[in-house]
Parts: sequence; C-alpha cells; structure tokens
Amino acid sequence: MSPSRLRTVRDHIRWAVSRFHEAGLFFGHGTDNAWDDARQLVLGALHLPFEIAEGYLDCRLEEDEQQHLLALIRRRVEERVPTAYLLGEAWFCGLPFLVDERVLVPRSPIAELIGQRFEPWLPTEPMRILDLCTGSGCIGIACAYAFPEAEVVLGDLSFDALEVANQNIERHELDERVYTVQGDGFDGLPGQRFDLIVSNPPYVDAEDFADMPAEYHHEPELGLACGDDGLDLVRRMLAEAADHLSEKGLLIVEVGNSQVHVEALYPEVDFTWLEFEQGGQGVFLLAAAQCREYQKLFRSRAKG
Repeated sequence: MSPSRLRTVRDHIRWAVSRFHEAGLFFGHGTDNAWDDARQLVLGALHLPFEIAEGYLDCRLEEDEQQHLLALIRRRVEERVPTAYLLGEAWFCGLPFLVDERVLVPRSPIAELIGQRFEPWLPTEPMRILDLCTGSGCIGIACAYAFPEAEVVLGDLSFDALEVANQNIERHELDERVYTVQGDGFDGLPGQRFDLIVSNPPYVDAEDFADMPAEYHHEPELGLACGDDGLDLVRRMLAEAADHLSEKGLLIVEVGNSQVHVEALYPEVDFTWLEFEQGGQGVFLLAAAQCREYQKLFRSRAKG
C-alpha cells in the first residue's frame, strides 16, 4: 500500500472496504461485513462515533491522520489483526472496554440477556453475581450496570486477562462493588455462593480451533480452546456449580458450536437453550435446583 490521493473520511472507508474484500478478510469480532469493519476502524481511529452525521464523512483529513489510517488498514489486511485490537477498544452492551491480545474481543450473545436483565429467568434481583472466565470483564461489568445494587466478582485463570479486567473496572469507576479473583474455574472462590453465575468459557473443540480463520489466532488460545470436545472446563463447572449457587440462583453458560457435545454428553439433563433475536446460539441455562439434582451425574462425567 502506498500513499494515495484519498482525502475524506468517506474516501478512506470506501478504500478500506475494497482492500478488505480484495484480501478476503474474515469478520467475526463485533462486525460481520467489510463495510461495518472498515467504518469501525476508520471512525474509531479518528475518535469519531460510529453513528455520525453523514456530513462529517466528507471532512478532509490531515496528512498525519491519513498516514495513521493507512498503517492500521495495512495491519488489518496483511497481519489479519482484528479491528478491536488495532483500536485498543471494543463495545459491549453499549459500553466501551479496553482490549488487547491478552483477552478475547467481546462478542457474546449474552449481551442481549444482560440488556433484558435476564428476564424472565431471574426470580429476584441478584445481590451477588459471578462472571467466570471473565477476560476483559465486559460481561460482569455490564451486569454491574444492569443491577446497580449487586456485588460482582470477575474470575479468571489468566493474570494477564485480569490486568485488563482491572483496567476496565477502573475505567467504569466500579471498584467499590466489582473486583477480580484469580483461579482455575471455581478454585479461587471456596465457599462463595452467587445468585447469578454467567460464563463465556473457552469451549472451542480441537477440530474447530484448527480450522479457525487467522484473525482468531491473535486471541489468547487459553480463552478459546479447551480439549478435544471443547468441554474440559465446562464439565468441571457443571460438577461444581451447585456448591456456588444460592438456593434460587441461575447458571448461564455459553458453549457455542459445542452445544452438540453438551447434548451428547448429558442427554438426561433438560438444559434450557436460550434464543436470541440479535443472533447467537449455544447458551444454556440451569437453575440451582437442576444443578443440585444432577450434581452426581455431572461429577461422574467430569471424571470420565
């Protein structure tokens, strides 16, 4: 890519779209098409909002702005770096989050559930919430906004991820009731119970991980892959969830394409598979009573 005659914001978005199509980029980190990805990259790099008045798109750019954009577009095309990492920021539930290659790019359909305050599933307002495998902290922090009286714990095995989560807690000024805990699964939370446990754990099976587009390989493998069937951690979570839920608590876990493995492993269990108007699949719900009812089964399958 060489310096060009591009002048306006609109010029740069159009040119980026052409380059993205030409390069056959993959879009799965908050956008699903070249136009939205290019718009997010160009406007984000210029510190302009995604929803901007059309007139601003015809504003001419300074030379340093043009060079900055060309460098970012070059990295997006040549290195397949997701746009959120290039910008150092992603949006989730309408909230901005700091992100880098220590954490996954936020994109969970659980955002839709948070926007609905988990209705009609939650029987009462949750006072303690756990976001397990929190990564950037986006799910737990968004829950803290949805339930302003709740204490929220962000748990993760990765110290690197928790450094990012702590930055986001500070950014959103929630340190009085949101905090991080390091540990493998529930290991860092002995004896603690929660009214709502939400998790987007690593769940990609070995075959899918090997076939993932290059963009995903910029993300931490620890946050994606989890054994041959993708359920190494999910099996442990199910075996231990009953010990960490309040009497009427809820467990909500995203397993994506590994839904087929969950259904095959636990045919006896009546999972509630949630549906999403805004797209997404593979998220199940279990009530605390179900976790207790099937705990012996869950424990036996976790060992097997």
